[in-house]
Amino acid sequence: MAKIRIEGKEYDTENLPQEAVNYANSIAFVDSELQRLDNQVKVYSASRRYYVQELKNIVEKTEEKESAE
Repeated sequence: MAKIRIEGKEYDTENLPQEAVNYANSIAFVDSELQRLDNQVKVYSASRRYYVQELKNIVEKTEEKESAE
């Protein structure tokens, strides 16, 4: 007996029309995809911060080397 929760109220899917169950499944899929995409954004953001820091390090070293010459 599967149950879904809508705005705090729990429903037994066996008592709902198939169309309602389909929408509930679609909502669950979209929620899952949103979470997956949010996780991807976090990974890409962390990667970008790393790349920016590495670029800054290289630029600073290059400037220091040029200053010493």
